[in-house]
Amino acid sequence: MIFIWLGFLVLIAVLLFLDLGLFHRKDTVLTFKQALGWTGVWIAAALVFNGFVYGLYEQNWLGWTDYKSHHLSGSEAALQFFTGYVVEKSLSMDNLFVIAMVFAYFHVPLALQHRVLFWGIFGAVVLRGIMIALGSVLITRFEWIIYVFGAFLVFSAAKMLFAKEESFSPEHNPLINLTKKFFPVTHEFHGHHFFVNVAGKTMATPLFLALVLVESSDVMFAVDSIPAVFAVTRDPFIVFTSNIFAILGLRSLYFVLGSMMEKFRYLKPSIIVLLAYVGFKMLLSHYYPIPNGVSLGIIAAILTTGVVASLVADKKQ
Repeated sequence: MIFIWLGFLVLIAVLLFLDLGLFHRKDTVLTFKQALGWTGVWIAAALVFNGFVYGLYEQNWLGWTDYKSHHLSGSEAALQFFTGYVVEKSLSMDNLFVIAMVFAYFHVPLALQHRVLFWGIFGAVVLRGIMIALGSVLITRFEWIIYVFGAFLVFSAAKMLFAKEESFSPEHNPLINLTKKFFPVTHEFHGHHFFVNVAGKTMATPLFLALVLVESSDVMFAVDSIPAVFAVTRDPFIVFTSNIFAILGLRSLYFVLGSMMEKFRYLKPSIIVLLAYVGFKMLLSHYYPIPNGVSLGIIAAILTTGVVASLVADKKQ
């Protein structure tokens, strides 16, 4: 079993290396067409891996299901992966708006934004792995924790619904202040470097501060999204792999939606409804379990409603 986990981590490392080390070595601006193409590549990669998940659970490749206390069929595992992927991708949309504000605040050039997103995703893989492992242990040892997760998601949805719009003030962020205590910060960018040596002193650049905020925002959103995927499946392998594949494509998706974010005004309300639905699904899981096929249809309907409503409102305006 450990070889499959290690194999997946190696696969992700190779994909990330190819992304930044081969295809995006130079700091260039992704065009809309290029970003759309890369978004398609990452979605295709997730679908191909989902086929591997099907074979893993259906054909018992490398004795995988022998290690499982509960046996999923290949179709059940593939459906759980795809549903978890859609849930994570949907909830991550809200994170894109925060990232856009971070880049605007620090005036990060378009050519450097891809590098910040790359290292932000790299850090997210590590942090989410730790959070998913912790969540799996808690659910295994304390069955009732699933209700805590569900109540937390409902609370988060209510908080998002009634929260007032606040001004974006990174200068009050504790991580930014902590970073400035350890490293003096330059006033200008130095290419794609996060740190530079000035007069024998190591200094952070504004690009590193942007990375710190992008990383911290992902952690905050992961607190919601990871419990939401546990509502779909409690299999840690499916939770982790669907989560990682969903965030891998966020960089290119950001550049696709960058110029259109203001048009999707009803996307955030649909995400709130989605979060509340997943929370209630977890709370009712013991008494009224909702099949994943039905959940996938409900999730698709919620997101489609938000996108269509946004496009109709934008067209009228």
